[in-house]
Amino acid sequence: MAGLSADRPSEVVLAARVARQFYLEGVSKVDIADQLGISRFRVARLLDSAREAGMVRIEIGLPGGNLDAGLSAELCSAFGLKHAFVFNFPDEDEEALRHRLGEAAGQALMDLITPGDVLGMSWSRTLSGLTASLTQLPPCPIVQLTGAVPPPDGRDLLDLVRGVARVGGGPAHVFYAPMILDDAQTAAAIRRQGDIADAFALLPSVTVAVVALGAWAPGLSTIYDAITPDERDALAALGVRAELAGVFVGADGRPVPTPLDSRMIVTPGPVLERIPFVLSVAYGVAKSPAVCAAIRGRLVHGLVTHASLARAMLSAYSRGDDPPGDPPDHGRAARPPVPPRPPGGLTAPMRWWAGPLTAAWSSGWVTPSCGRLRPAGVRPTPCSATWPRSASTAPPAS
Repeated sequence: MAGLSADRPSEVVLAARVARQFYLEGVSKVDIADQLGISRFRVARLLDSAREAGMVRIEIGLPGGNLDAGLSAELCSAFGLKHAFVFNFPDEDEEALRHRLGEAAGQALMDLITPGDVLGMSWSRTLSGLTASLTQLPPCPIVQLTGAVPPPDGRDLLDLVRGVARVGGGPAHVFYAPMILDDAQTAAAIRRQGDIADAFALLPSVTVAVVALGAWAPGLSTIYDAITPDERDALAALGVRAELAGVFVGADGRPVPTPLDSRMIVTPGPVLERIPFVLSVAYGVAKSPAVCAAIRGRLVHGLVTHASLARAMLSAYSRGDDPPGDPPDHGRAARPPVPPRPPGGLTAPMRWWAGPLTAAWSSGWVTPSCGRLRPAGVRPTPCSATWPRSASTAPPAS
């Protein structure tokens, strides 16, 4: 069928009738065909023509709220993430941004966690706001993944883990220990202590981990700021570009062994790599290369972030700065191929002489056909940006 044209007004009106019934009234293609006395194949072609001509304009968004569903979905597609949650939070106040992202991570966690999961949590300033947004969780076990770097405001990692456990009612496997010790012998002795040994024995059973991500630069990593200048330079010379729950990461996204490892109370890199789903929280445009590296190495499968950092990552992706890598899969499923980004992002409406007919689905919420993450074949899912069926969204016509 040729495209819609002002020279064929009857076809234009018919396409408008078909589009209105399908998109606005929820009538099936078969029923439309029966009502109008045409074949369902012609109905499908009319719907395609209506979209191509701009009569139907499809937009993905979340009216109200701070979640940018379109940008979230684009981040999933570009980087092969299972889940991405991008929020339109202002960047000016770093402390406020950090706290709001922590709360957002709590909201995401409530959506993703299941009764069969074992939740791992690391220390970070960003995650300190997580418990404020939690209202319910299944009673799953919660395992502390790292020691703590004492924060300036006195917040304690034990309070974070215990607070999350109180919401769900599950057992909390916590311990008190610093993240970095003065020497390897002291660190080894501390790891043998009962609470720490018991918690670390559970690390292989962790199915979901929530961690923060830092870049190897001043002010972008608590660990970077906590060690000496000589130690920072030594790790940079080894190729460290990021750190994730105390695991040092190179530009290729793989863990980098360092002399500091033996002095740290953290989940070892090979164990972190085998956790089925790691949800990272990151903020600050300067962290874009670090976040991209961690995703490239498949250390991160989900991301909670803000719009400025997400756009910086997509800009690097479009320039080819951060193509997905191909590290060893460590027994995990192969990463899906990355689809090309659509011109103009996810929303590219076209104009038509008669004006657009905006599609409106029936009310309710829609989650993309990406499923839900389940470990070891129990939780199937790729990307999960969730958006409403609103007056500006519609399913692809086929």
